[in-house]
Amino acid sequence: MSEEIVAEELIKIYRTKKGRKKEEIRALDKLSFTANKGEIFGLLGPNGAGKTTTVKILSTVLMPDSGEAFIDGKSVVREKEEVRKVIGVTFTVEKGFYNRLTGKENLVYFGVLRGMSFSDARRRADELLDLVGLSDDKNRLFEEYSLGMKAKLAIARTLMHDPPVLILDEPTIGLDPIAARNVRKLLAELRKEGKTILLTTHNMREAEELCDRISMIDRGRIVLSGTVDELKKFVGGKVVVIDFLSDVEVEEAVKKDNGVSELRIECNGDEMDVMYKALTDLRNRGARVIKAQIEEPSLEDVFVKVMRETER
Repeated sequence: MSEEIVAEELIKIYRTKKGRKKEEIRALDKLSFTANKGEIFGLLGPNGAGKTTTVKILSTVLMPDSGEAFIDGKSVVREKEEVRKVIGVTFTVEKGFYNRLTGKENLVYFGVLRGMSFSDARRRADELLDLVGLSDDKNRLFEEYSLGMKAKLAIARTLMHDPPVLILDEPTIGLDPIAARNVRKLLAELRKEGKTILLTTHNMREAEELCDRISMIDRGRIVLSGTVDELKKFVGGKVVVIDFLSDVEVEEAVKKDNGVSELRIECNGDEMDVMYKALTDLRNRGARVIKAQIEEPSLEDVFVKVMRETER
C-alpha cells in the first residue's frame, strides 16, 4: 500500500517572551507517521498536543524548524505550490466564507481562485452541493446556514479541485448528533472514492467508527499507533462499566447527562470479581447503582490510559 502522507521527524518550536524572559515551547518533537493511500488516518491527542501544528505544516501554512513531510510524494518544504494542488484543507467550518454570498457562489468563487473557469466552477459546485446534500439550499446566503450546513459546505470547498488528499481539523466540532453523523457518512463515502483523509478529532467514538489507523500524539510525539483493534490491546482485558446517580462523588467517574455518572474500570483479572468489588465500594459510599455491565474496551479507554501513562 502506497504512502500518501509522510511526516519525518518534524520539529516545531514556538518562541515566546514574558517580560524579559524568553521561553521555548516545543510543539512537535521529532514527530513521524505515515498515512496510506485511500484510508482515513486519525491523529488524536489532548489540547496542546501538537495536532493543529502538524496539520498546518502538512498544509504548507507553517514551516517546520527541522524534519520533512511529503504529500503525494511532494515536499511541503520545497514544493509548496505542488502540495497545494493535491490537498484540500479544512481548519474550521465557519471561517473563510463570505456571508453575503450563497453557498453555491462561495464554492464558485473558491473554484475560480483555484484556476477553474467560471463554467467549470459552476458545474463542479453543483456536483459537490448534491454530494454533500445541500442542493436544495445552494441559493441561500451563507449567513443563513446552520453549523451543520456550514460543515458540509466546508468539505465541499476542500473538494472543488478534486484533490486526492483531504486534511480535516475537527470537522464535526460543535455539530449536533444528526449533523455530525451526516458528516461522518460523507467522509466514509469519500474514502470509498479513494480519497486519503487525515482527520483530527476529540470524539473517540467518531475516530473508532471512521479511522483505518490512528496515531495518538502527546507533547509533540507519537505515543501509540495502529488500527483500532491493535490499540485496544493496550488496555488488555475487558472493562467494567457502572452507571450510578451523581449525588455521590467518585473521583474516577465521569458525569453524563440526566444526573448519571459512569465509572469505567480496566480488568486485569477476573471481571466478575472486579465488578463485585466496585459495586460493594459504591454501595458503601451510598451510591445508587443504575446499571453494571462488562464491555470490550473502547478507544476512549485506550486514550485515557495512554495519556495517564505519558503523564508519569
